[in-house]
Amino acid sequence: MSADLVVVSPVKKWACTSCGGTGDLLKMEDGGPLCLDCADLGHLIFLPSGDAALTRRAKRISGLSAVVVRWSRTRNRYERQGILAEADAIERAEQECLCDTEARAHRRERDQARRSSEDVRFQAQFAAAIRSLFPGCPPARVDEMARHAATRGSGRIGRSAAARAFQPDAVHLAVAASVRHLDTNYDQLLMSGVDRAAARDRVRQRVEDVLGAWREGIPTLDLDD
Repeated sequence: MSADLVVVSPVKKWACTSCGGTGDLLKMEDGGPLCLDCADLGHLIFLPSGDAALTRRAKRISGLSAVVVRWSRTRNRYERQGILAEADAIERAEQECLCDTEARAHRRERDQARRSSEDVRFQAQFAAAIRSLFPGCPPARVDEMARHAATRGSGRIGRSAAARAFQPDAVHLAVAASVRHLDTNYDQLLMSGVDRAAARDRVRQRVEDVLGAWREGIPTLDLDD
C-alpha cells in the first residue's frame, strides 16, 4: 500500500486544517487532516470494494487514484474500503468488465469443474486408503468419511498435507475422528460441559475398540459389547 495515495474514512469527527471543513474522507498530511478538495482529490469518485476486476481496471485507467481505508477497532488495523478514481476511468472500467463478463463466467465454470474433478479423484483415493487400513469399515461409512475429507476449506484432517499424501497416520486420525463423533457419546459429553480432553479420555477405549474391529475386518461392533 506504500506506493498508493491513501485516503482515510474517519471514525471520529474531524476538521480540515486548511479550510476548516469536514467530510466523509480525509487525507493526512504533515500539518494534519485535509478534506479531499484541499488535498486536490475532490474530483475523484469513490468506488467501493467488492469487484476486484472493476477496481483493478479503474485504478489502471485512472490518471490519479487513491486507496480508501478505515480503522477497524475489532481487528486493530486499517482495512481497505475501496478506491478513489476518475469518473471516466470508472465508466471505462465498467464497460471493459461488461465486455468480458461471459468469458470470465466461463473461466469460473472451467475452474469449478476442474476443482470438482480433483475432489472426486481425491475422494476415491482417500476411500481406498481407508479400506486398505480398515477393511471392516462399513462401505457407507467409508464413503461418508472420504466425502467429508474431500471438502475444500473445511479444515478437516483429511485436507491436511499428510492426508493428501495418504499417509497412514493421517488417514487413521480422520477415521478415529469419525468414530469419536458417531460411535461414542463424545458429543453428548461435550454438550454436557465435560472438558474436551476429559471427554476424549472417556471415549478413547471405545474408539480403539471400533478401530481395532475394523482393522481386523469386523464390520460392526455393538456399543454394549
